[in-house]
Amino acid sequence: MAMNRREFLAASAASAALLNESMRAFAAPAGNIQVAVDATKIGAPVASPVFGAYMEPATTRVWAEMLSDRKFYHPIRNTAPPPTQSFFLRFQHPWKPVGPDGTVEMDRTNPFVGTHSPHIRLASSEPRGIQQSGMGMGGGRAYEGHVHLAGDPSAKVVVRLVWGTGPGDSHSIPIPPLSAEYRKFALRFTSAADTEDGRLEIVGTGYGSFHIGAVSLMPADNVEGFHAGMIQYLKEAGFKMAKWPGGNFVSGYDWYDGIGDRDKRPPRPQPMWGDAIEANDVGIHEFMAFCRLLGAEPNVAVNTGFGEARVAAEEVEYCNGSTEMRLGKLRAENGHPEPFNIRLWTIGNEMYGYWQFGHMAPDQYWVKHTYFVQAMKKVDPTIKVTSAAATPCEKSWDVAEQRTFNGPDIWRPAHPDKLPYQFGGIFDWDGWMLEKAGDYIDYVSEHTYCYPDFRFDPEAQHFVDATGEPLQFRTRRMANRIGEAFDAWQKYLEKMPSLKEKNIQFIFDEWGCRYRSPDRKRFLRPRGMMTPLSYALFMHEMFRHSDMVAASCPTGSLGTVLMDRNGKAVGFSAEGLVFKIMASHFCNALPLAVSGNSPQQPVSGTAFVDIPVSPVGSPTYPLDVVAALSGDRKTFILSVVNPTESGQEFAPHISGVKLRSSGTLWQIAAPSADAANEPDKEPMVKINEIPQMSLAERVQVPPISVNVFAFEIENA
Repeated sequence: MAMNRREFLAASAASAALLNESMRAFAAPAGNIQVAVDATKIGAPVASPVFGAYMEPATTRVWAEMLSDRKFYHPIRNTAPPPTQSFFLRFQHPWKPVGPDGTVEMDRTNPFVGTHSPHIRLASSEPRGIQQSGMGMGGGRAYEGHVHLAGDPSAKVVVRLVWGTGPGDSHSIPIPPLSAEYRKFALRFTSAADTEDGRLEIVGTGYGSFHIGAVSLMPADNVEGFHAGMIQYLKEAGFKMAKWPGGNFVSGYDWYDGIGDRDKRPPRPQPMWGDAIEANDVGIHEFMAFCRLLGAEPNVAVNTGFGEARVAAEEVEYCNGSTEMRLGKLRAENGHPEPFNIRLWTIGNEMYGYWQFGHMAPDQYWVKHTYFVQAMKKVDPTIKVTSAAATPCEKSWDVAEQRTFNGPDIWRPAHPDKLPYQFGGIFDWDGWMLEKAGDYIDYVSEHTYCYPDFRFDPEAQHFVDATGEPLQFRTRRMANRIGEAFDAWQKYLEKMPSLKEKNIQFIFDEWGCRYRSPDRKRFLRPRGMMTPLSYALFMHEMFRHSDMVAASCPTGSLGTVLMDRNGKAVGFSAEGLVFKIMASHFCNALPLAVSGNSPQQPVSGTAFVDIPVSPVGSPTYPLDVVAALSGDRKTFILSVVNPTESGQEFAPHISGVKLRSSGTLWQIAAPSADAANEPDKEPMVKINEIPQMSLAERVQVPPISVNVFAFEIENA
């Protein structure tokens, strides 16, 4: 029987005594790091959904659509849109008229979808219409799509894909004569050259006018609407769970917008993300196709911001109900007679945050959460639900971030209270939820971020610079945040002993590193090995607490696949490789007790804000070590992270199992702390597969490295 967390950690401590007694068996010189693994002390299996992906908003970068605002939410004008700081808007390109001002009018009387559709007035031989640029395309690649058009039969409409400035740098498709009713016309192009600024034009000559309904363009090799290369790499990475549709996005999302004919789904603004336009092309059916293509379990978030319990229950009925039920029948009419049988449901998102649509006080929100779960489980009692709350640690970290980087304004009030917040207080959202609604919670969601280059100063009461600290301390800040969650859980158990019988686990469904510019005003794009090493240490900590972690997904998970300037998936970022190497070996693995002779040194910060009460990690400083048996117990796995900028050596001692002499090392060893993989360059960071004649008495690991050893077990 697998040990629980307390038994497992106690076994790790007890094995330290075994290490001391067996010290003579080590051939390592005095002062070397000693690592003892007891293969008779086995933890709970690492749940496969721990290796999860996160999708926000509904239509993400994995979707192959190349056109922005393809259903024309915005009116089409010659004037340039104002500059924006919105991350999402930077990737959206506006439609522009082809022709003088007044060429394009927006028809509000009979729109194809949404509130209005473009209406183009023709002027004989002068081409008039619309165009959108900014698309990356590859030479020799085929693209397919369609357009809905209506108009006068005398209008001569052409759809053209342009990849250059020369007279032959385009591919034109003439459209047959139009009629008063919208018709759908198929498009297929081949680009003859690479470009970062491809352009699609829909133009007409002749007399009268024509209307444009919706238009779509994708690479022809898309897989059910998804980037083929993205699907290939994400499946290779080993993603076993996918969460959708967010994130902050879900608190303003209506799931009804995402079903039915994709071209007829209404476009909506995303006010939570700078009013970028959501086309609603990825709804429930597309998300389930994505999960099927990856072999991943779906995790669906429901809207408890502006949403209602009734609507959430209807979503469960649509997904899991039989065709005898009203919404199960509608699902069948939309192309999927069999129920989706979605097990995991997340109730809201970050409802503890003032930034969240529908935010309310915790003494009100626990009631709303309960209403939602009661309604949803009445439809399907077998579903498992996750509460969207936060420990005082997470609330304290959020406020510290606001004080340091954002400051108060009319929408973000100042929080004068001294941090950290206290357990049992009004900012203890998890405490409120567990005490008041514990019977309606299967999992607790925690969103866990860190700033590797900053530490919280209890005197200053905000984050201060920590860039001068060694790499091994800065990379541990991510793992420290998860350590705080486990410390918080012990406090909840002390206050509410009945929780021990409920078997509630954590789902870390958003986690990652954040970086700021020197002036602290702007987010920086992470580069180098800081984030990959932080990933490895964070995942190690989840493996150690496998009985308490049901699932997880890094916030940047879908961004770990690199895409070149022409829109093609070309490889993994360094953190993507870390995810891959961990998922390949630890999915369903059984963690083993590990001890050593070198306790982890504390990282600077403040307990219950950015560090746990006790340092996380294995007692093998500066290395971090996790050992496990494969799920079938036929393979011994040893993962060693060296987050320092110098080579290290350790002496392993394995008891309770006998290894075969030969094995394999999968190693990520970066040439420097600044090493990163970029789409248009030879990757600097790779996974190297190295045969091992044996597990040596003294093992050397290179600086800035992740090392996973695997050996078959004799008589397994």
